[in-house]
Amino acid sequence: MEQKHLGKGDTAFMAACAGLIVANIYYCQPLIVLISKEWGLHESVAGRVTYLTQIGYALGLLLIVPLGDILERRKQILVSTGVAVLALLLAASATNFVVLQIASVLIGISSIIPQLILPLAASLTPDNKRGSTIGTVMAGLLVGILASRSLSGTVGSFYGWRAMYYMAAAICAVLMIFMRLRFPKSQPSFNGHYGHLMKSVAHYAMTQPLLRQAAVTNALSFAVVSAFWVTMVLFLSVPPFGFKSFEIGLFGLAGAAGALAAPLIGKISDGRDPRYNIIIGLICELLSFIGFYFTGSGIFLLLAGIIILDVGHQSVQVTNQTIIYSILPEARNRFNTVFMTSTFVGGATGSAFGLFLWNIGHWPAVCAGCSGVVLINIFLFFRNKAKSARNAELAVQKA
Repeated sequence: MEQKHLGKGDTAFMAACAGLIVANIYYCQPLIVLISKEWGLHESVAGRVTYLTQIGYALGLLLIVPLGDILERRKQILVSTGVAVLALLLAASATNFVVLQIASVLIGISSIIPQLILPLAASLTPDNKRGSTIGTVMAGLLVGILASRSLSGTVGSFYGWRAMYYMAAAICAVLMIFMRLRFPKSQPSFNGHYGHLMKSVAHYAMTQPLLRQAAVTNALSFAVVSAFWVTMVLFLSVPPFGFKSFEIGLFGLAGAAGALAAPLIGKISDGRDPRYNIIIGLICELLSFIGFYFTGSGIFLLLAGIIILDVGHQSVQVTNQTIIYSILPEARNRFNTVFMTSTFVGGATGSAFGLFLWNIGHWPAVCAGCSGVVLINIFLFFRNKAKSARNAELAVQKA
């Protein structure tokens, strides 16, 4: 039987696992320059590993995460972690860039464990505390994302980019042992087969307007975040900065500091209209890119913008996840599939878009292009808000 509630220690452990495993997707970002030098590649070509990893993650979200509603979740988490260990070892021992690209996709596919942990945590939490629990796990996940860049930059600078993948494989192997001991077993909530499960995923995507709105908003939000982090590496590696991977990785600490706001955002989401959090988050993203545009040769605006950008994205994502987990509890994995697949399709597209903008106009083009995407997101938010108000008014009139 599945336990009824999570203790604070259980929630913290889940947050730590989510952060340490999701980091697999982001270790490659500060290593782009090192990878390009080893095989004599242009930096924008080496940068493909960033969005290939995100594409793999999106595939895993779409095809594997829904199984959490028909399989025992702990077993699924352990098997996925084992595959991640093998994929990381393949990347570490890659003999050419083609092998590294294949390994990157496999790393993304197998690193979906945090998206299995989140619905598990939500299912073990009372309704009145779900926002804060999700916020805590998301804080761990986001710190993992952002601190991973600092760790990766440091390890890559001193020991080479391959050492980071070997270290990540070891981390996942150790986590498998502790997750086996501490994670509770679960009971599947879906009795059909895989085909029916995937049809239900498509059904929910088409029939749940709140889910669609959350998915689109988050996809566009994560697109600009991904575009920033990929191109920031290139921005800081050339004059006037000329930073090494170690120094570039340290900028992830600024984002990690911003990630500490996630639990607070989750608590704010409990018991109030979530739309306020979302629009505040989008405005923060817009302000951050305006600051990035005027960064020049200093780093104050860059550091401040990183914190504001990550707080903004957390506000959007944590609030949206709180919304979708409250719609149909028995379908949380499938809702999460739609939501996070859209998010990482947005992230992969954003990474590729950022590299494209860098090639045509470097940093100013990146800042201007991403500002445009945020403005589109704000426009869609208010359009959906107005549409929801009209639908509510029509429902009252019919009643």
